[in-house]
Amino acid sequence: MILDLVPTTLRMATPLGFAALGGIYSERAGVINLALEGMMLIGAFGYVVGTQVSGSTWFGLLVGIGFGVGLALLHAVATVTFHAEQVVTGIGINILALGITEYLLPTSKQVDGLPHWQLPFIGSYSFIVYLLPVLMVVSHIFLFKTPWGLRLRAAGESTEALAALSLRRTRWQYLGILLSGLFAGVGGCFLASEVHYFTKGMTAGRGYLALAAVIFGNWRPLSGVSACFLFGFATALELANRWNIPGQLLNSLPYILTMIVLIGFVGTSRPPASLGKMKS
Repeated sequence: MILDLVPTTLRMATPLGFAALGGIYSERAGVINLALEGMMLIGAFGYVVGTQVSGSTWFGLLVGIGFGVGLALLHAVATVTFHAEQVVTGIGINILALGITEYLLPTSKQVDGLPHWQLPFIGSYSFIVYLLPVLMVVSHIFLFKTPWGLRLRAAGESTEALAALSLRRTRWQYLGILLSGLFAGVGGCFLASEVHYFTKGMTAGRGYLALAAVIFGNWRPLSGVSACFLFGFATALELANRWNIPGQLLNSLPYILTMIVLIGFVGTSRPPASLGKMKS
């Protein structure tokens, strides 16, 4: 039954949803962020290392978030301060994260997962699963209902508006990119927490799926995260495979769905007007 796929859908969609929120903040501030994949991977790595060293999953979560923010800072320095090409920088950071984590910890021992909460009629999930819809709504309110959100969006839409208020675009771009590292880091921590270990390349392209969800959602938190649940459902179908569909087709289903989304919506989506532009 379709309802049986709900638990897996929630687990698969949660890391994508956090990464998508991160991508929205960064790109709303005008910086293309292909580095979400690397930020998630380094977050998963940090969670496992932090948990192994301390014995505390909470410390592991903090380390994973810190690693994600640290990689985001590298992306911000390269693109905002030194005006490096944003797409190239993002891909380079993904390669860097993959190489560093594979060298330092190709596989790990099992670690404990983050605490699960039992809620009536919903079930027992990591608290991060319940946190995602809250942050989705909070992010929407922040971006579209507050002066700070308006200024962050102006960094990606109208640099003249920021200049008229004597505000520096670079500060808001740094904020957007660092928030992307924070959210992507949480997504990586959740991923490692659920499987209880780290292995090389364990994000398996989820950062790129999250970026597709950002485009599908027209750079809006509510629709962007909702798209992640669609991708999560596709992955749940792959894992369940109760209809004897060829495994090769199901394995590629999330990525086929991503291509369909990109083909169908890129032309109709309206990205931030100054996205990817270097001018301050």
